[in-house]
Amino acid sequence: MSDSPRITAGGRRRARRAAMQALYQWQSTAQLPQTIEGQFMEDDGLKKADVSYFQEIFTNLPEKLGEIDPLLAACLDRSVGSLNPVERAILRIATYELRFRQDVPWRVVINEAVELAKGFGAAGAHKYVNGVLDKLHRNLDASADNNG
Repeated sequence: MSDSPRITAGGRRRARRAAMQALYQWQSTAQLPQTIEGQFMEDDGLKKADVSYFQEIFTNLPEKLGEIDPLLAACLDRSVGSLNPVERAILRIATYELRFRQDVPWRVVINEAVELAKGFGAAGAHKYVNGVLDKLHRNLDASADNNG
């Protein structure tokens, strides 16, 4: 048996959940992303998670907000800043994945975001998240068609 962790759907799901929690903390505090990441790396919250996927999302997403938030804003009925902080974190993760992780099927990205919203968002948040991400997926798809 190998000691290296297997990448599984459950591991990615746990990584997304941890990234959502870390982003929520980052959005709500003045802490540096590196400090928050260190806390999560020491915590058992990443047990059975795809740690490298968590690190990728949480390291890259704050650096790419200048690209992520405008993509997201084009699909919202309000400003990104006025979103519920949990839903904002979920939508930012999904936007990151849809834009920068074309290896992850868009249906998986949207489904995972909807499941996070069901578990952590306000009542009915999953419907809003689904609608926003469906529109975002179509926008990105149309943009790729126009540039290809």
